[in-house]
Amino acid sequence: MTVKVTERDDSHMSHEGVAAGIRIWDVHQQDLLEGMFHSESDAHSYRLELETQEQQREVRRA
Repeated sequence: MTVKVTERDDSHMSHEGVAAGIRIWDVHQQDLLEGMFHSESDAHSYRLELETQEQQREVRRA
């Protein structure tokens, strides 16, 4: 499983958001957007939650 957190670059944000200095962190799981957060720590917490859920599913399959 691949879960990653990336900061959204300015080309993927509105001009208003860039001007206001808003930062957004995206959480992708297997290249699909799973969530967007204004806090990097919240994004990483969600990443850990997704990874834990995936590990639990794999244990049940074994």
